[in-house]
Amino acid sequence: MANVSHPRGDMASHPDVLEMREQYARSQQGPNLGMLAAPLALVGVYCAASPWILHFTGSQPPMVAHNVIVGAAIAALAICAAANPARMSSLGLGAAALGAWMIIAPWVVGTNPDAGVIISSICTGALAICLGAACAALGMRKAKARKSSRF
Repeated sequence: MANVSHPRGDMASHPDVLEMREQYARSQQGPNLGMLAAPLALVGVYCAASPWILHFTGSQPPMVAHNVIVGAAIAALAICAAANPARMSSLGLGAAALGAWMIIAPWVVGTNPDAGVIISSICTGALAICLGAACAALGMRKAKARKSSRF
């Protein structure tokens, strides 16, 4: 029977040790996408929960379903963008687009929205635009750095 066990030694003798060190150094430089995607996911969770936080479930029934769906979509896009930033950097742009929709949604979806609904939607939308665009920019920059480092 063949000996398939590998002797345990230090990593200095590994043939790809230089490449692994360079890859680790590249991954640790610059800001981490998770630091932007986590607040974006929280914005999505707030958007989904805002009808109950602001108590407009009775006065704006169409906005309740709208906020739950859009909030869940923003949170899902943020989580997916953080899971694989190099391949899913455009998901941040999707979250930013949903943020732009959140800004105009009270007048399009709602019926005679009050000031609380309008202010909440504008603030939530603005945060989603800023954080989504930042996630997309960071993801695209990391993807571009990864492509340029290949030979």
